[in-house]
Amino acid sequence: MEDSFEQRQRLEKARKRVKSIKGFYKHLIIYLLVNGFLLIMKAINLDQGEEFWTWSTFITAGWWGFGLIVHGISVFGRNAFLHRDWEERKIKELMDKEKNRTGKWE
Repeated sequence: MEDSFEQRQRLEKARKRVKSIKGFYKHLIIYLLVNGFLLIMKAINLDQGEEFWTWSTFITAGWWGFGLIVHGISVFGRNAFLHRDWEERKIKELMDKEKNRTGKWE
């Protein structure tokens, strides 16, 4: 019975993790769509003599981007991509891919 309880706990933890990762990717997609739309609209609706490359053009994308980075850190952690064992795992992954592709490691 203990194993079943532990399995349910691990399953629930995994579901929460997947839900948080999914939430981050939704946030990223919305960020890209909304800010892309805002930047395109700004470029299309420039008044005569108005410049596109100003702080006011990018303030929304900048602050929202900062929030997106914080969200990403909260989901993936500070060392999301290059943590301690990243190199070893990547080497193993590439070796496994090559082995599966050719049937042997060369």
